[in-house]
Amino acid sequence: MYKYHTLNPIASVGLKEFGDKFVACEEYKDADCVLVRSAKMHDLEIPKNLLAVARAGAGVNNIPLDELAKKGIVVFNTPGANANGVKELVLAGMFYASRGIVEGINWLNTEGLNDPDVAKSAESQKKNYAGTELSGKKLGVIGLGAIGVKVANAATNLGMEVYGYDPYISVDAAWHLSRSIKHVLKAEEIYANCDYITIHVPLLDSTRHMINAEAIKLMKDTAILLNFARDELVDEESVVAALKVGKLRKYVSDFPNSTVVGKEGCIVTPHLGASTEESEDNCAVMAVKELKDYMENGNIRNSVNLPNITMGRPESVSRIQIFHNNVANVLTSLTSAFGNAGINIATMNSKSKGERAVSLFDLDSPAPDEVLKRIEDAKEIIRVRIVQ
Repeated sequence: MYKYHTLNPIASVGLKEFGDKFVACEEYKDADCVLVRSAKMHDLEIPKNLLAVARAGAGVNNIPLDELAKKGIVVFNTPGANANGVKELVLAGMFYASRGIVEGINWLNTEGLNDPDVAKSAESQKKNYAGTELSGKKLGVIGLGAIGVKVANAATNLGMEVYGYDPYISVDAAWHLSRSIKHVLKAEEIYANCDYITIHVPLLDSTRHMINAEAIKLMKDTAILLNFARDELVDEESVVAALKVGKLRKYVSDFPNSTVVGKEGCIVTPHLGASTEESEDNCAVMAVKELKDYMENGNIRNSVNLPNITMGRPESVSRIQIFHNNVANVLTSLTSAFGNAGINIATMNSKSKGERAVSLFDLDSPAPDEVLKRIEDAKEIIRVRIVQ
């Protein structure tokens, strides 16, 4: 029986996927696996028996990835599970930034609130909120992952001319991308040509403030910049400064902070991107399925801190999972350890990612405790786990 703990409320439709081999536990310290959304885990003590963490969402800044990797604890996320919810909000952002919708509503809720002839007043005021249409305009999508592809494809259906930039686009994303998308090789092409620019890349050291003063200088004065990925991808002080002098038309963000909230030209929503019932359900279901497959079978899919590795369901007598440093001769020593003990390896698989590696062994007979203990105590071994 596996114990799971939820650090945040998780949709019940997801938790039902666990089945009868899993039971909820009240204390984090007792958990074999954990589900989390936004709870900060950096200051939490890592339980000795913890095997896996699943983030019901895409961002993992609240999780100590490397510290967990060093202990052989897998961290999963759920890429694409909330993509449609974010896509729809990005489209909404383009609409309300283009048409003066927010400004018009704000005027009605203030100046028009006590106006007995508000309809007549609105007719005279609406010229102040005249906007532009999306059809025929150029949209630049930076990052063609699960969300970026959906935004790009939807925009083409609105009659927009779409430019896409992603030097690391996956094969799967490429298959789902509309043929009409113009794939550019440099982000600068998007900055210089597009009326709308939306960013959908992960926050890394290499992407922090990738939209900065230099990038803004290349943009059209009428450009609308949208950020529904991470606030730190954009140098927001430079954006506010550009808006003041008319260098940008609007900045639309889903990340409220003191730099942009209430500033002229900034339209900010309270982090609503994945806040739909459907997204929360999808993320919960996907996170639980990842944990379940890992705990029961040792398969790792959508890990953000350790290599992905799969071998289906165990078909032999025993399955052993070994986490180790990605250095020469470790795999040889592991196969020798089983061979010297007279244990035949029916099937094996090994994958690496950076400094770490994971190996799965299906054995024709159970490995004695003393063999597993010798492996566990060997240099470069991080964790040994009996899956079955």
